[in-house]
Amino acid sequence: MNIVFLNTLEKETGDHRVLSAQVSIAEEQGVWNVFWNEPDSVGKLQQDQWYQGMSWDEMLSTFRHGLREKFRSGFRPIVSSELESAQVLSGKARMTQMLTYYCEENPSEEVYEQLRAWRREQASREGKAPYILATNRVLRMISVFLPQSKEELQQIPGFGEQKTNMYAGDILKITAEYTRSNGFPLDWVAKSVDIVKFESWLLAQKEQKLRMELDREVSKRKLLEITARGGSLADLQTDLTMPRRELLLWVEELDREGYDMDLLVEAELASVPEEEQIKAWNAFESEGDRYLKPVLQRMGGTEELKGKELDRAYEWLRLLRLRFRKDKESMSAQAAS
Repeated sequence: MNIVFLNTLEKETGDHRVLSAQVSIAEEQGVWNVFWNEPDSVGKLQQDQWYQGMSWDEMLSTFRHGLREKFRSGFRPIVSSELESAQVLSGKARMTQMLTYYCEENPSEEVYEQLRAWRREQASREGKAPYILATNRVLRMISVFLPQSKEELQQIPGFGEQKTNMYAGDILKITAEYTRSNGFPLDWVAKSVDIVKFESWLLAQKEQKLRMELDREVSKRKLLEITARGGSLADLQTDLTMPRRELLLWVEELDREGYDMDLLVEAELASVPEEEQIKAWNAFESEGDRYLKPVLQRMGGTEELKGKELDRAYEWLRLLRLRFRKDKESMSAQAAS
């Protein structure tokens, strides 16, 4: 059984004494469990199972109901958690969420698609990922609120002075073609939004985020289990149904967090000729390990490799880089001691 959430709660019982308890969410083969662990009058730990089943919604509802009852009895969490209470938004953060909600309720698809087309072409010219220029949320806001000047464009959350200076000309050329019913500043949005519906939307957004976080935690534990028994990237892809590139990014992230990825690295590098690994290692020494393209160029491989072969080369270079960095860290630690 995999524990995917755990938190400790405390309650003052008088005479400067504190009673500690734990609430947890666990998953095993798609079955969710919610447990409450609290010591009895003689200090013996008692476990109460609040929920067991396969429904996310039922599990979350039971979890929250149980916590509300414990809060009423005086328990308070040591670490505040997204799972335990609705996020309290105020000021700028709340207004940004309200603007996002308004745009979802009042979309302007024609303008939005024009902005997406501009972003795609501009990102291609700059050699950047489209989201770096502007996220979908920002484009939605621009398409709905239709800024007509640089000053107005800068009032769109997430579109600051630098991006305004770079892209205002193109964006304002698009928005100028349309007539808007409301102007800037955007204070009027707060008065036009149905607060009850907005709060329900906030809760739905929050629960979607929580589900993604818990799903990610479950997938993370599966990944660690598979790698611990010597599984390969192909095994991970089969079990987790994720693209190989995404899996590799995740492996790198877990390695940075201190998890042992050596067995996976060893399994994947077993099919790479030793002479190629030596070439790559020497290239890391001379070119550094931040970027992989200069390393592959140093090895003389960018011209000959195409398509899947090139993807595979980058895959094993990412994994070899983990070994290279770990080796360098070990050498630095020895030199310092």
